[in-house]
Amino acid sequence: MHTVWKGAISFGLVHVPVKMFTATEDKDISMRMIHKVCIMPLNFVRKCQHCDREVEWDEIARGYEYEPGAFVLFEKDELEKLTGEITKEIKILDFVDLTEIDPVYFHKTYYLAPNETGAGAYNLLLQAMKDTGKIGIAKVSIRSKSSLAAIRIIDRCIAMETIYYPDEIRSVDQVPNLPESSSVNEKELEMAKLLINELSTPFEPEKYKDDYRAAMLEAIEQKVAGRQVTVSPEPHRANVIDLMSALQASLEAVKPVVTDKSPARPGTGGRGKTNKTADGAIAVKTAPAKAKSKTKDKAKETVSS
Repeated sequence: MHTVWKGAISFGLVHVPVKMFTATEDKDISMRMIHKVCIMPLNFVRKCQHCDREVEWDEIARGYEYEPGAFVLFEKDELEKLTGEITKEIKILDFVDLTEIDPVYFHKTYYLAPNETGAGAYNLLLQAMKDTGKIGIAKVSIRSKSSLAAIRIIDRCIAMETIYYPDEIRSVDQVPNLPESSSVNEKELEMAKLLINELSTPFEPEKYKDDYRAAMLEAIEQKVAGRQVTVSPEPHRANVIDLMSALQASLEAVKPVVTDKSPARPGTGGRGKTNKTADGAIAVKTAPAKAKSKTKDKAKETVSS
């Protein structure tokens, strides 16, 4: 992996020299803009409207338009000094619980590795954070941008998640057409809870795949081979207007089917593990018939109450 930043984590008077690496990679399929007439890629140029010519990089500065047509200019070294880039420090301000941070704040994840001389301090911070269960809230400047960050442990690595400042998060009051009232039908609510419970499972990220990227790669292979692109038809969806009918149909779709005589999982009310079959349908491994009957009766009583 390529090192994107070098510096140190500081908490109190302790400094932990680290190197930073990006923890994620963008696997989007990149498309070029092509001139359809001659099948050549298009280039974008930095052209000055006043001078009517292409501009070289050494002629470019950053500017802020404080009123229409009027700018103040900043050179690169000025911006670096303002953002604290030259300090190369991830300064931990507080330690908090991860559950206190809403996911809307998270932006980008980086892995932090110990620098050549920082292994001892790195291991100390890693173990202390593991034992306390806390994460650090820090300030950092990367590439002329100041950010808040969450310092936490991923497996045996210290990781840093850049997070937005509170004033960068838009208020939900700006979202149009949000319901004014939160009142719901009690029977529909109970059925929705039953459906959620039926579909609940431990988070296993490896089972989720990027279907669009797979289809796109297949289409590219078909075009390279000179074949016509074929696309699987979308599954038929019934136009269910009534909410209660939709909930009932959804519960019917996840009804238990007898697959073996294995005992049910603890805490599942007599139901076994929910799995998807080869065709994408949902199958549920169940307990013996007697336990299944009690579960059905209990569900009926809950909905009818």
